[in-house]
Amino acid sequence: MNFAVVGAGAVGCYFGGMLARAGHDVVLIGRPVHVDAIAREGLRIEARTFDERVRLQASTDVAAVEGADVVLFCVKSTDTDSAAREMAPHLRADALVLSLQNGVDNAQRAQALLRQTVAPAVVYVATEMAGPGHVRHHGRGELVIAPSPRSEEVAEVLRNASVPTEVSGNVIGALWAKLILNSAYNALSAITQLPYGQVVEGEGVAQVMQDVVREGLAVAKADGIEVPGDMFKVVAGLAATMPSQYSSTAQDLARGKPNEIDHLNGFVMQRGAAQGIETPVNRALHALVKLLARHGRAAAAVNA
Repeated sequence: MNFAVVGAGAVGCYFGGMLARAGHDVVLIGRPVHVDAIAREGLRIEARTFDERVRLQASTDVAAVEGADVVLFCVKSTDTDSAAREMAPHLRADALVLSLQNGVDNAQRAQALLRQTVAPAVVYVATEMAGPGHVRHHGRGELVIAPSPRSEEVAEVLRNASVPTEVSGNVIGALWAKLILNSAYNALSAITQLPYGQVVEGEGVAQVMQDVVREGLAVAKADGIEVPGDMFKVVAGLAATMPSQYSSTAQDLARGKPNEIDHLNGFVMQRGAAQGIETPVNRALHALVKLLARHGRAAAAVNA
């Protein structure tokens, strides 16, 4: 099966690399610094159980999606609309686009711009780009994807590539669960520039996270979303599964890159306002990350 990865950052490189490692044709579409390194030496995947260089194609041109059976759409939420428009002329008519993104509305936004099927997916993986063409895997690695005419076939391919994958009819609920999880961890990790294991040791942090969960669940309920599982328990237990992981928002702040806080705590805040539900803790975390991003203090602190 032919795969293209649009937005080959940490998430895209990990899943694309695992598929290439299993023998599938994969092209990673990303930034020149990574594309050049991958062209020279292959993609280095540093996982818990192996450390290998995987040979695969890489390009900076979104036209490289041409011919792909499946596109893993991994761009930041802020880039969803522009990236969908750019790849639209190059997609096969029967291609399946899997949205492997944070937030809950990216697949819907992309679908409005594409004639191909766009299936939302929930991503549970801790990764980072440790250098040019070098992805480091800290833990987990599961996908939950929405039903589509090809979802079961693609899920089986992913499972055979050592990517645990489930097809679920309640992906929107799972996306909200991920949104609440991210809202509890991303901003706190970003503000403190600490990994999850150290974040949860902070005085009062557990209570703040519970407040974030409580607000998120209230907003989801008002929107008619059934969030699966015990989110208080899930949030409390996440740090133990990936203690060394910095949130994607923390990594973006440290590098002076645009972040997705508007699509995390900001989205909960927005939907809460629409439903008449107060979300003061999400609002405060959103405001602090926006302030740090504007003034670059996180990047300055890391580089000092």
